[in-house]
Amino acid sequence: YFELLLTKSIGNKHLKSLHFQGIFRNRVEMLLSAQTLVGQVLVILVFVLSIGSLIIYFINSSDPVGSCSSYEDKTIPIDLSFNVFFSFYFGLRFVAADDKIKFWLEMNSIVDIFTIPPTFISYYLKSNWLGKRTIASTPTAFCLSSSSNSVKLSKLLSIILSTWFTAAGFIHLVENSGDPWLKGRNSQNISYFESIYLVMATTSTVGFGDVVAKTSLGRTFIMFFTLGSLILFANYIPEMVELFANKRKYTSSYEVVKGKKFIVVCGNITVDSVTAFLRNFLRYKPGEINIEIVFLGEVPPSLELETVFKCNMAYTTFISGSALKWDDLRRVAVESAEACLIIANPLCSDLHAEDTSNIMRVLSIKNYYPSTRVIIQILQSHNKVFLPKIPSWSWTAGDNIICFAELKLGFIAQGCLVPGLCTFLTSLFVEQNKKVFPKQPWQKYFLNGLKNKILTQRLSDDFTGMSFPEVSRLCFVKMGLMLIAIEHKSTFHGQSGLLLNPSAQVRLRKNTLGFFIAETTKEVVRASLYCASCHSDIFIPELIGKCSCKTKIHEHFPATVMVKKSSMKVFSDSTVPDRMVFLYETEQDSDQLDSSGMFHWCRATPLDNVILKRMDKSKHEFRNHVIACIFGDAQSTLIGLRNFVMPLRASSYMRQELKDIVFIGSLEYLKREWLFLRNFPQIYILSGSALFPEDLHAANIEECSMCAVLSSSSKASSNPALVDTETIMATLNIGSLRISCSSQTPEESRTSETFRFPGKSKYRRIPILTELKNPSNIHYIEQLSGLDESFAGTSLHLSTSFSTGTVFSGSFLDSLLATAFYNYHVLELLQMLVTGGISSQLEQHLDKSICGMVQSYSSVLSGRMRCKLGLLSLDQTILSDIKPRKTFGQVFCGSLDNFGILCLGLYRMIDEEENKFVITRPANDFKLLPSDLVFCAIPFSTSCYKMDTSSKGLYEMTNTVPTSEKQANSKLVYYLLLIILHALSFFIFFYRR
Repeated sequence: YFELLLTKSIGNKHLKSLHFQGIFRNRVEMLLSAQTLVGQVLVILVFVLSIGSLIIYFINSSDPVGSCSSYEDKTIPIDLSFNVFFSFYFGLRFVAADDKIKFWLEMNSIVDIFTIPPTFISYYLKSNWLGKRTIASTPTAFCLSSSSNSVKLSKLLSIILSTWFTAAGFIHLVENSGDPWLKGRNSQNISYFESIYLVMATTSTVGFGDVVAKTSLGRTFIMFFTLGSLILFANYIPEMVELFANKRKYTSSYEVVKGKKFIVVCGNITVDSVTAFLRNFLRYKPGEINIEIVFLGEVPPSLELETVFKCNMAYTTFISGSALKWDDLRRVAVESAEACLIIANPLCSDLHAEDTSNIMRVLSIKNYYPSTRVIIQILQSHNKVFLPKIPSWSWTAGDNIICFAELKLGFIAQGCLVPGLCTFLTSLFVEQNKKVFPKQPWQKYFLNGLKNKILTQRLSDDFTGMSFPEVSRLCFVKMGLMLIAIEHKSTFHGQSGLLLNPSAQVRLRKNTLGFFIAETTKEVVRASLYCASCHSDIFIPELIGKCSCKTKIHEHFPATVMVKKSSMKVFSDSTVPDRMVFLYETEQDSDQLDSSGMFHWCRATPLDNVILKRMDKSKHEFRNHVIACIFGDAQSTLIGLRNFVMPLRASSYMRQELKDIVFIGSLEYLKREWLFLRNFPQIYILSGSALFPEDLHAANIEECSMCAVLSSSSKASSNPALVDTETIMATLNIGSLRISCSSQTPEESRTSETFRFPGKSKYRRIPILTELKNPSNIHYIEQLSGLDESFAGTSLHLSTSFSTGTVFSGSFLDSLLATAFYNYHVLELLQMLVTGGISSQLEQHLDKSICGMVQSYSSVLSGRMRCKLGLLSLDQTILSDIKPRKTFGQVFCGSLDNFGILCLGLYRMIDEEENKFVITRPANDFKLLPSDLVFCAIPFSTSCYKMDTSSKGLYEMTNTVPTSEKQANSKLVYYLLLIILHALSFFIFFYRR
């Protein structure tokens, strides 16, 4: 028992000893790492005493290497006290070391071994011998900086200086002492400064010859030192020069010059993003740029990026820093900038992280200076809702959001509604600088259309009181301008809104902003210079300029209208039957809309009700529907299919005009998207893949009006050519299908039956619209156009596939950053065109009310009374009643006068395969063909087709199975009921018997 207690006592003492040793060791480690105040003082003392010891060595180096010393030499006790402290520091390091054996082989330990003992020996023997005391702890003297660049620079500098001093000390020792085996006969008396000079000359590989090593040890050391210095300094010197240059070049502050404007650009600052931004930003005013661009980058620019900045050094400046730090924002003078633009990386691997980092940059900028105008690129639409919640965010001050997912999917949705419309809208925002020589006439027409852009101009006050159709017609006839929209005071929250082709009830006010499709700003200026008194008899656009009359007459004269109507020789209003104009549906109140009246709505539908089951039959009976091919899985980032569905469910389309939407893709992925789609009607899900023809046939792709292939949201590939692999393979799969011409959708039969070419093929291609992330991949699917005469080169916007409206890429959305800065009204119009008519202010209202029902009939009408974009035939629609209609100008004026329809462009056939290409804003005298289709802005509820068709019965809007399946299910229930009734009758009959 006693032995047991003794053993336990000894064990407790040992544990306590280990415990106290651990605590002491941790305290020592804290001291050495300068984590406490005492530790910081200790490190500073080591630094100061190391410098002092080095200075003492320099003083003693003037004496011979070995000499007698006396106590009167004050440097000896000082150096001795320094080395006592170094010995104490050496002991602390030994205690804190994990591996005691490895400790003796460390560089700092070797330095202390060579420098500390000689001092004590010299003091004891009263003989001063320099020995290796020159190997001081020089690196410690350069590691007190806080920034990463300063630490790196200090480390490099300390390595170089310590190498020089150590080598110079060895040369000084052996040259003054001589070779040991010769007993110093070949020694020479050189100073320490001459030794440093020799080492530096050797480092530069020059060797002037005035100071040379005479001893064998010295020469041998020089041989090896030359090789080592070549390796060491060849790596360190360029890096040091770069750090010095970058520190001086990119860490300075931007100097604000009074009267000179500038903007700040931050975010994703790379070669590609900067090149694209400069190309788009500088094209607006070439040669007249008076705005300097300050790029705020978080990492120093690469050599290639520096070259880009040097090529544009007249108006670009790069400053290293972060928008998340107020000091860096102060250095770039954000408070004085015209705007701060934040660039996103659409090809990043984590879209959510990219958006959140940019939103944090906005928060930092707004907190630093709330009045700063911010324009930001957002990749995912659900992240944009955080920005308007920032207290200092102001739409009226010019703050704007460019949402890539919203605009990209909106463009594709418009292309599904109206064939070719995606290309038509895109062509208004792309800039084509490459010189192209067209080979075919249709290529010339397409390239001429690419010259047109969306431009804005304040309209003349002489238009005050006139209706929009009157002003649009006057601008078209007299000035050669196509006015498509205006900014008008809206009843929605009393704010101004944009109206596309408003009705005749809308009257223009003073200083109204007009939106034109034109080639140059010089042309649209005529709309602001028009004078009813001076220009009433002028029909040559070039003659309309500043007039000399001082008194403006702000009234609309009917005589002016009579002159302009007769100029185009169109028929009068009485030649068109009244039944053709504004046939509003009387049952429109049966349509269920959201509370804003902007979109069709239905009650939340369970996912199981919309999943198409695989039954005995091989396909589902859809017709004239839209198929969307999705690539993603349970881990993929959501692309936001809500942005694709909203334009297809805009309330400007009647219930009968809505097309069924069938999504083909992974069920696990679509389950996650369904949360945002469940309140939209006529949406169906087919589990499968567009890479398998069986799944395409199951969705009845033969009868679809459009098949959209959406790019995946998978992680970015290391090879840019592989980001569109699935999309390209699906396009090739769908493009290889040939469908008999006998199976056409009603829409196709109305627009193409009359215009068949003799000897036309009996098969047709499936209409397809493909999205490409990388526009350079266009050459992979260009062969699907079926045309031999394609444009030269691989540019997407010069490809045949783009001209025919079968391919889309969101790469051009980068240019909208410059558009939003120069004219944010154009960005608002684009958002209204592609997203179903919603504005930035209305977006917040929709987020709160998308799941609610309408509150009143007036709110429905206010939301629905807007134009829709469509494609009309010259023969099968009301446009056939326009006489004459030989030129585009005649059709434009006739449709505007009689139906309120605004014609925007043409969709013309190329060949017998019925491949059509887009012509944006044809000339007034452009000759039309009977097979031409016209892009139009059609007023709400205007009946465009002449043929009388039996109206379909109205029914509640909810997501259900297709009609044929519903009929089959109803028949099955009917037969089951009959069987049950017969069984009951037999049972009653036998029971009574």
